[in-house]
Amino acid sequence: MKNVIACLLVLGIIAGVAPAPVQAQTDLEAKIDSLFVIASSGEVRFRDQNEPAMDSIAALGRPAVPILIDKFTTKSARERWTIIWILERIGSEAVPDLVEALERPNGLVVQRVAWALGAIKDTAAVLPLAGVSDHPRWQVRNQAVLALGKIGDTRGGDAVLAALSDSIGQVRTAAVVSAGKLGLTMAVQPLIRLLADDFYGARQMAMVSLMKLDTPMVVEALGEAMADDPPLIGQLACRVLGKLGTPRAIEILHEQVVTGDQERVTAAALALVEADPLDNCGFRILYLSKLDDRLARLKVESAIAETTDEQRQP
Repeated sequence: MKNVIACLLVLGIIAGVAPAPVQAQTDLEAKIDSLFVIASSGEVRFRDQNEPAMDSIAALGRPAVPILIDKFTTKSARERWTIIWILERIGSEAVPDLVEALERPNGLVVQRVAWALGAIKDTAAVLPLAGVSDHPRWQVRNQAVLALGKIGDTRGGDAVLAALSDSIGQVRTAAVVSAGKLGLTMAVQPLIRLLADDFYGARQMAMVSLMKLDTPMVVEALGEAMADDPPLIGQLACRVLGKLGTPRAIEILHEQVVTGDQERVTAAALALVEADPLDNCGFRILYLSKLDDRLARLKVESAIAETTDEQRQP
């Protein structure tokens, strides 16, 4: 019987008639291709049709997902974003096929699949994303670590912590951002070390993420880091303490004014202006007296003037 069916299929193909499942898949691909041209078009005549076309593809559900994944090889940024937006509309239904696609050999596709999973934010993708967070292609690691932060499930914490020491600055930056989003208190010390990172993005985002973590723990850790670590850590640590503005943070900044060199005094003074704009602690006379450098004093006086102007505004 099986041989008979096989012969009929072969005869159907020879006769130019594809088997029903194959024909159905071909029809689906043609339909999606047609809608995708409209959905991703930048032409004015299609402007009002972009969203309806994306919705139409998304309404097809899971059967559309493998076809969309195959389109991830595109060189068009507009098409890439269109695929992401459609997959985001499909939502959790798209996750199984996207997770399976993380195993594809094409690293370009894998990084964009990780991007899509981050946009969907389904926790079912956490462990698979953690599994590619050490991928040989740094762009895959970058997107996987970013996605873990967007999803917000702490099961991805170990992968994020490991990525804080990645050899690529962009990946370290992604890990810094995700550590803050996940609230990883174990990341406090690594984030403080990253205040001296040679990659600008990692340094700047380390300050932002530290302010999202346990405040008393961060303040004490920053205070301890002032003594022995590189000068850049001290300067940026002052900025974080100024933004946190807790009584203990102000106390540590005062200590830096008393004992620090001119660069540290300047950083601490600027932070105190932000933390205590009305000078309720009465430290202003002290830190102004410690500023021997004319330019440094001008910076601090300008910050005071700006703060005063903001206080006067209704």
